[in-house]
Amino acid sequence: MITDLTKEDAEYIGEKIDEIVPHEVDKDEEDFVLKIENENGEIIGGCVATAYEYHWSRMFLNELWVDERYRHHGIGSMILREVERIARDKGCRVVTLGTASYMARPFYEKHGYTVFTTIKNPNGYISYSLVKYLDRDTPEYVPTDNSGTRFKLSLGNDDNAEVIEKGLDTYSKAYVPEYETVDFCKKLVDNKGKFEAGVIADAEKGDSGSVAALFVEEPLRRKGLGTYLLKEAEKFAKENGASMVFTNAGDWNIGFFKKNGYLIRGELKDVPKGHDCYELYKMI
Repeated sequence: MITDLTKEDAEYIGEKIDEIVPHEVDKDEEDFVLKIENENGEIIGGCVATAYEYHWSRMFLNELWVDERYRHHGIGSMILREVERIARDKGCRVVTLGTASYMARPFYEKHGYTVFTTIKNPNGYISYSLVKYLDRDTPEYVPTDNSGTRFKLSLGNDDNAEVIEKGLDTYSKAYVPEYETVDFCKKLVDNKGKFEAGVIADAEKGDSGSVAALFVEEPLRRKGLGTYLLKEAEKFAKENGASMVFTNAGDWNIGFFKKNGYLIRGELKDVPKGHDCYELYKMI
């Protein structure tokens, strides 16, 4: 029987997936916010990022935003340099991020980032994933105008993150419509209600879907339960107007997704150390 996940189920899935990931890439996750304020204490830029320390050694730059009134004065570069400094302090080997054709790909490339995935979205714009290897010798980019460095850069909090996210969303709305996100968080249980398998996924109505986590109890694997839940998530995405589904995998579990029709859209070699990881997609 298929039913809704509880919060406890979702936490359980996360814990069990962590156990499946090869021990040598076990991760310690930490979110942080950086903010820049002007003379009046107004937030005019910042970022939200996640560091996966130790063997995973990867920093995700989730969002970076600078108020339109303060762009082209070195503020974005100042934020990015601080992200990379924190990443190095936490033992991260790479910083990865996502951007789009209407956003800041050239800015990141000036700072030594390279594209490792490219895909055209249903909305007509191209999405890119970029990476910078911090243990490689990359010339430092210095903006022509560094006047923005007079402003204060510091660690922020969740409230500051909301300001940054709102600023980025407002900018994006000028290029792409705002999509409503609907969740698909389901589990399979036996006739006694015991957990067998679960999936955490969502869909942006009219755009695309994503699968964040999929887990099947070890004794029940290779019996089609994972495939069933994956197809249900794809069906849900399609019913909500999505034309493709995205997910991520490592070299320890990519075979499952490839068997289910997923294609590699990008690959990071030796990330985490000794392993490769992939971004995947499937047209539905």
